[in-house]
Amino acid sequence: MLDIIYQDQAIVVCVKPFRVISTDEPGGMPDLIREALGQPHAKVRAVHRLDQVVGGLMVYGLTGPAASELSRQIREDAFLKEYQAVVHWRPQYDEGTYVDLLGRNEKTRKTYVAKVPGKGIQQAILHYKLLDNRQGFSLVEIRLETGRTHQIRAQFSARGMPLAGDRKYSKYPDPPEWQIALWSSHLAFTHPETGEAMDFRLPPPATEPWTLFQDEP
Repeated sequence: MLDIIYQDQAIVVCVKPFRVISTDEPGGMPDLIREALGQPHAKVRAVHRLDQVVGGLMVYGLTGPAASELSRQIREDAFLKEYQAVVHWRPQYDEGTYVDLLGRNEKTRKTYVAKVPGKGIQQAILHYKLLDNRQGFSLVEIRLETGRTHQIRAQFSARGMPLAGDRKYSKYPDPPEWQIALWSSHLAFTHPETGEAMDFRLPPPATEPWTLFQDEP
């Protein structure tokens, strides 16, 4: 059963499982939300996305006006999205900003860091903070300023720090049972109807490689 964190007549905040499509396709998150709500004909509108292999917090609009207002907040940088990730090795600095030009190879379905501007090349900006470093892996917190396809994965991989469990952007032989170590951990936005400040946080699951940084109580 889908884990729903919050719901009202306008929005639903839930936990996207790994390897589930976030958009409205058969078996995607809107289908799972309709099933969890017991409303097979509910209008569930996606306002942001997560890669299919990634898990964590997402919010969906249940009305057209609510979805439009959330989309506006995202466009105008009034919607906070933070992630946690486990990467190979350690960033050079404990916190910083990565600014890159990103392109997209549609044949390989991979994002890459471009050296010069060009057609289809877009600027990508993220801010990170090192939370911990153990056994050759680092736990980092990431705030996106832009939302490019595979942005986090491509920007860290380009610096020799691919995400643990990432089969597309990493050449390291991580255990096959590892899911990609990227998790949507924090959402903050203004409720589209009431104007109330909404803030949701959820730690990563207690599975490898996250457990490297989750000390036993």
